[in-house]
Amino acid sequence: MSATSMTAEVLVEKKKLAKPPLEIHQLGDRVLRSPAKRIAKVDAEIKQLIREMLQTMYSADGIGLAAPQVGVNKQLIVVDCDPDDATKPPLILMNPTLTNASQEIVVNQEGCLSIPNVYLDVKRPTAIEVSYKDENGRPQRLTATGLLACCIQHEIDHLNGVLFVDRVENALELNQELIKYGFSVKAVKPIS
Repeated sequence: MSATSMTAEVLVEKKKLAKPPLEIHQLGDRVLRSPAKRIAKVDAEIKQLIREMLQTMYSADGIGLAAPQVGVNKQLIVVDCDPDDATKPPLILMNPTLTNASQEIVVNQEGCLSIPNVYLDVKRPTAIEVSYKDENGRPQRLTATGLLACCIQHEIDHLNGVLFVDRVENALELNQELIKYGFSVKAVKPIS
């Protein structure tokens, strides 16, 4: 995706704001567990939400943010694995669907803006294909590997009410980290 493909309507400066426009909900909040609804059309309200989500993500030093994390029940994610590079636009994915995933699995340490300071190992496919609509509502297809693949999978999980801690296999380490940072272990819903 080239820098010019981002519409001026949703372009934001990659910087921290003293007061981000949206509040990020944390583990234990019910809004994080509700499956998000598809976006039927891209209008001014959606473009404003995209802009505010990007500003909130950059302000929190994140590389991905899903609408449910800011209390909006819509299938929208913003991703920027290179937040320090002003020439690279962020990725906007509406109604994203994983269409393919590699058999090869990688273990990466993940964190989440909804679970601050907690970083734990999660297994995910190393490469994915995703279909989605961009910020203009145009259908797109993307093949991703590495950090981008991991980030997209993590954010799509949010759209389904799943948090990365639900995928952590080391229960002892998970419990220790959550307790250490004041989160309830009961808020985790392990994926079987």
